[in-house]
Amino acid sequence: MVEILAPNGQKSKRWLAPIPVPEEVCAELKDYSPVFQQIIFNRGISTAETANVFLTDTAVEHDPLLMKGMAEAVEIIWQTIQVEKPMVIYGDYDVDGVTATALLVQVIKFLGGIAIEYIPNRFDEGYGLNSDAIQTLFNQNAHLIITVDCGIRSVKEAELAQELGIKLIISDHHHPREVVPSADAVICPRQVGDEYPYKELAGVGIAYKIARALFQRAGKDPVEAENWLDLVAIGTVADIAPLTGENRLLVKKGLANIQQHRSRHGIYSLSGAADINFSKITAGNIGFGLGPRLNAAGRMESARNSLDLLMSEDLEITGKLAQVLDDQNKARQIKTKANQEFAETQFSDIENLPILIAFGSKDEFHEGIVGLVAARLVESYYRPAVIGVIGEETSKASCRSIDEFHITEALDKCADLLVRHGGHSKAAGFTVLNENRDQLISRLYQIAEEQLKVEELTASIKYDAEVDLNELQMPLMNFLAQIEPTGNGNSKPVFVTKGLRAIGKSKMGGEKIHLRMTVVNEKGISIGAVAFKQGFWADEMPEKIDIIYNFELNEYNDKVSFQLNVKDIHPSEG
Repeated sequence: MVEILAPNGQKSKRWLAPIPVPEEVCAELKDYSPVFQQIIFNRGISTAETANVFLTDTAVEHDPLLMKGMAEAVEIIWQTIQVEKPMVIYGDYDVDGVTATALLVQVIKFLGGIAIEYIPNRFDEGYGLNSDAIQTLFNQNAHLIITVDCGIRSVKEAELAQELGIKLIISDHHHPREVVPSADAVICPRQVGDEYPYKELAGVGIAYKIARALFQRAGKDPVEAENWLDLVAIGTVADIAPLTGENRLLVKKGLANIQQHRSRHGIYSLSGAADINFSKITAGNIGFGLGPRLNAAGRMESARNSLDLLMSEDLEITGKLAQVLDDQNKARQIKTKANQEFAETQFSDIENLPILIAFGSKDEFHEGIVGLVAARLVESYYRPAVIGVIGEETSKASCRSIDEFHITEALDKCADLLVRHGGHSKAAGFTVLNENRDQLISRLYQIAEEQLKVEELTASIKYDAEVDLNELQMPLMNFLAQIEPTGNGNSKPVFVTKGLRAIGKSKMGGEKIHLRMTVVNEKGISIGAVAFKQGFWADEMPEKIDIIYNFELNEYNDKVSFQLNVKDIHPSEG
């Protein structure tokens, strides 16, 4: 592998070419151009039928009753509604958990039930079900607790609920351990014996499935549950769940709800604070605009503001809350940058480390944003990262990882040292006794060294097709619109074009860290381009370059034009 250094001294990303479309697939997809064929083949599509379903609105949802535990859970909820007993919707403090909580509370109230929301405080209670909360809810005469986006690993907490005589339904999308909690019903597509066809639903997606089944049990049209798909779209995208299969379908419908003014007041208020045109809202707007603001509340203080924003029907209240969340997000951005800079001072030789691990006091790391700091380190150095805050008796940490390293499986190998842990392949969290922290760090280093070759830890970009500038026309843009919504698992198509000249180069942005230029091919065809955080190329641009980019529409001062959003630049060979 040839190492390419950018002018700022960092290694350029590896560009990974797609597998060429086989002849038999080309024959199946003969109605599409070669570039179109390659793009949809890269997404696992090899027949005309599946291509049509993917590119049109003909996909259908799966029956929620296929989920293990769903029938039992719905019957318990329905009977609780009938006897007018209070039930608590217990969610997580991130966007997925907050949207799932808001959805299920509103649906149960709509069906005549008594539903109370409960979001644990990140700083006082930590993630997931906790025994103190269960005891408190018992004292408040809670008849039933329904978890959303948490609980699948809460074995001891489920035992406590059972001892107290509180009914418990667990709905979660995280990976379970070998022992599943002994709740009255457990809904998790990843549990053994579950036959639901799609395993990647977010927590809010599972809450939506419960809602559909509840409407059916109540003798109503399950389609009524689609009124809450705006929440499903926001929670699914913000949780970085794969936008494949059913997730993509639900997000697409949810975005349509928002665009067509069929959403709740809080989303419109927050869109205004984020300067997003909700009539043209995209998954990208959620991921980079709405999601961070909704998450900021739980990271900096309490998720209550986010929950209230999503549940309030008073425009004055949602307007004020949107501004609060926007302010909290700005404070979060400043704190994240400072914490990342401190973390980087803890590593003396990053290039030779297979995993980045740093712990600090509450003054050095803010507990609510350690996950973001870890994510920034992964983005900058392409290796797993663990950032933790040291408390009096325990330390709490958040982890982010790369494709080559399943962080939750690594933590499973350290379970004997941990108080609790859980997560996904690329994101996890844990609590460890301070007396075990050094041993945990050593073991994680050992696991990472066994699985990762440091010399191969270079970020890569997979591209969909190599094209000429003359192919970047409206037919391709219209086709790309059919690929939406894009995100994790269904990335925005990426293209490569080689042998270009860059003219009109200039740095842009308040800190002059971004690059603006026009690229020109040998035939004189040109197009404008921007390259975020790559302003360092402006003063040291090679005579000819290869670029990897997204093809986009740029709207500025009511003018629309084509634009390339450049992800990386390589000097042209030769």
